[in-house]
Amino acid sequence: MSIVASGPSGSQPEVRAAAGAVRGSREAGVAVFRGIPFAEPPVGSLRFAAPRPVRRWDGVRPAVSYGPPPPQGGHFGMDALAKDAVGDDWLTVNVWSPEPGPGSGLPVMVWIQGGAYTIGMSGLPEYDGGRLARDGGVVVVTFNYRVGLEGFGQIDGAPANRGLLDQVTALEWVRDNIRAFGGDPHRVTVFGQSAGGGSVAALLAMPRAAGLFGRAVAQSAQGTFFSPELAADIAASCAAELGLRPTVADLSAVPPARLSAAGDAVGAKMAQWAERWGQVAHRSIPFSPVVEGDSLPVTPWQALADGAGRGIELLVGHTRDEQRLLTALDGLLGQVTKEQAETALHVFGPGRDGARRYRDGFPAAGPDELYELVNSDWLFRMPTLHLAEAQTGAGGRAHVYELTWPAPGMGGALGACHGLDVPLVFGNLDRGQPAVLIGESPSPEAEALSARMRAAWTAFAAHGDPGWTAYDTERRLVRLFDTRPAVTAYPEETSRLIWKDHAFPVAPLLGR
Repeated sequence: MSIVASGPSGSQPEVRAAAGAVRGSREAGVAVFRGIPFAEPPVGSLRFAAPRPVRRWDGVRPAVSYGPPPPQGGHFGMDALAKDAVGDDWLTVNVWSPEPGPGSGLPVMVWIQGGAYTIGMSGLPEYDGGRLARDGGVVVVTFNYRVGLEGFGQIDGAPANRGLLDQVTALEWVRDNIRAFGGDPHRVTVFGQSAGGGSVAALLAMPRAAGLFGRAVAQSAQGTFFSPELAADIAASCAAELGLRPTVADLSAVPPARLSAAGDAVGAKMAQWAERWGQVAHRSIPFSPVVEGDSLPVTPWQALADGAGRGIELLVGHTRDEQRLLTALDGLLGQVTKEQAETALHVFGPGRDGARRYRDGFPAAGPDELYELVNSDWLFRMPTLHLAEAQTGAGGRAHVYELTWPAPGMGGALGACHGLDVPLVFGNLDRGQPAVLIGESPSPEAEALSARMRAAWTAFAAHGDPGWTAYDTERRLVRLFDTRPAVTAYPEETSRLIWKDHAFPVAPLLGR
């Protein structure tokens, strides 16, 4: 890594972190530090290894640009962004602080981005933490972690869940460094969405993450967790695309972009392995955390039911129409056939009579609605709700919300879709991919809703109360985020009852 030493920088904020000094910039009243390494680059002899703490550097390191993203899958052109990046410092953090310095003691919010464990980088404009930090009086931290085969492939000779281990190492960096940036290491909240929400859930179950955060926010938590056998079988198929075995010896010399492309190739044709890989093959999900008994001993729901989160304050929620955007991306919006809906009900509905219970519970629903409901519930809505159910059942505290405000983009066809919460929480309504959902000119109601969500998230980070009653298994009160906010009984009661007794086990390998 290149270090540039220089003298005093006037208005440029300078902080001495544990590994060395960094110099950032000031943007709209907030001190910003980008691209600070929290671990050694996981390349060469360290490829597929657990993250190693970064070595010290001399002089002052410029911290004004995001670090290069880890290798990416090809969705939404993310692979091109990674290919164009310079350097191999994949594992870096970014910090926004309204009051840098060891005496400020501000709450800290650490963001984990989503991307189906296949894509994701902290440098996207929608994850800029400036507005959240400035308006909420918090220190915001974002970071990169390994995704795809690099981070979650079950590779012989490598530790499992390397992407999760990266996340733990980033949180250890926060513990050891954030005081110098104005944060309180004893008031750390992790928050994430989709695969990031699933990662937050996983961290709740990881012994190594214990004590690194006291509050957690899981937004639309992705509910897929793999058995070691399933993960190994998928990794073997990815390696076979290259004519190789799924071992460190075979894969360590493969260029990262080529390895990511192999993962994409398997993901694109997973349906043909549905009899072996089950539900995740129907949704083309080749990577997820692996419950292998060591770094991740049990599923998050089992961990919370066993009391692992009793000392953690939890905020969880989902959007009403999670599946709608994904259906649109598949070209099926308004086009789902009765046969496709029936297949989805039988594949994803819980238990042997799940399909019937959906049809009975939603007698007026057509194919499009049934397809959307069961997919939304299986992948995001019910896994997220069950985090709160497990937490409160074990004597812990949880607050629950649902985003019901429909996205104005695409003529309102997407509803309150997956991912809509991200720009609202960060306040970045007019930049990056969220602009497709919000529209090029955010409306006053979008700005007002965003302000309410930012206030709730930062209040939760500051003192554990987002502003509404905690969830319990009798009243089941949740906050609805819409043009007119309300607190009411959980609105997806029919789905809740259908999934009430489902245990969310690890996804198994069905046959050989």
